[in-house]
Amino acid sequence: MSKDQIKAKLELDAKAKLGEGTIWHPDENLLYWVDIEGKKLHIYNPENGCDIEFETNQRIGTVVPVAGGGVLTALQDGIYSFDISTGLFHFINNPLPEINIRFNDGKCDPAGRFWVGSMHLSQIKGAASLYRMNCDTSVIEVLNGVTVSNGIVWTQDKKTMYYIDSPLRRIDAFDYDNASGSINNRRIVVSIPEGLGDPDGMSIDIEGKLWVALWGGFCVCRFDPSTGELLQKIEVPAPHVASCAFGGKNLDILYISTAREGLTPKQLNEYPLSGGIFSADPGIIGERTNFFKGTK
Repeated sequence: MSKDQIKAKLELDAKAKLGEGTIWHPDENLLYWVDIEGKKLHIYNPENGCDIEFETNQRIGTVVPVAGGGVLTALQDGIYSFDISTGLFHFINNPLPEINIRFNDGKCDPAGRFWVGSMHLSQIKGAASLYRMNCDTSVIEVLNGVTVSNGIVWTQDKKTMYYIDSPLRRIDAFDYDNASGSINNRRIVVSIPEGLGDPDGMSIDIEGKLWVALWGGFCVCRFDPSTGELLQKIEVPAPHVASCAFGGKNLDILYISTAREGLTPKQLNEYPLSGGIFSADPGIIGERTNFFKGTK
C-alpha cells in the first residue's frame, strides 16, 4: 500500500453532534452508528440512503450486534439490550462509579464478550476505565487509570488486542487470551505523528493493519503495528473524525463518522459537512464484526 491520499465522499449529511460507534452489521448489510451528544442510535442503509434514528434519551457511547438478533448499547447509566422491532431497551448492568463518567467506544472480542470503555465528562485524567462484559453479563474492570477510552480491535489469530486511550496519542498492544479474555504485556506499537490530531475509533483489516480516526486531524490513517509506520491516509472534509468501520457486502468500504461538537461557528461555516457520515475505498477489506454471544 502506498501513502497516496484518498478523499472520503459524503454518504449522509447527518449533522451529528458527536457521530461515533460506526459498526457494520454483516447479516443485515446495514451501518449502525451513534450520536453520543445527540442521544440517538442510527441505522443507515447505503443501498437506499435511508437513515433510521432511535431516541435514547441519554448519551449513547457505542452499539454492537448480538448473535440471535438485536444489539447491545452502552448508555449513560449502563449497558442495555435494544430490540429494534419494538424500540425497547432492557437494562443489563452498570459498572460506572458515578454519573459524571459515561461510556465511550466499545466492541466485542472474538469470543463474543463485550468490551467497553469510559471517560469523565470533564475528561479528568485517569478517572475512567476499560470494562469487559462476559457472556454471562458479569462485568470486570480490566484497566483503570484511563482518561478517554477509545478504539479497540483484535487480530485474526486472536492473540493480540490493540487499544487507544486518546490523550496518550498512541496505540497500545496487549497479549490477548481468547479463552479467558485476559490481557497482559502492554506495549506501545504506534505513536501518532504530530499534526494528525488525537486517535479515536479504530478498525483492523485482513492484513492486520490498523485504521484510526483522528480527532482534529481531518483524516483516517492506516498504520502498521509491527513497525509503527504510517501507510495510508484518507482525507475527510471535517476536522473531528471520530470512528471508522469496514462495511459493504464485501467489507471493502470504509465508513467514517464525524462530529460538530467542539467546532467554532467559523469552523462550521468552513467545514459544513462536519457531523456527516463519509465513505472511502481503502483498497483492502476489513475483518468481520464480532457479535455478542451471551444472554441479554
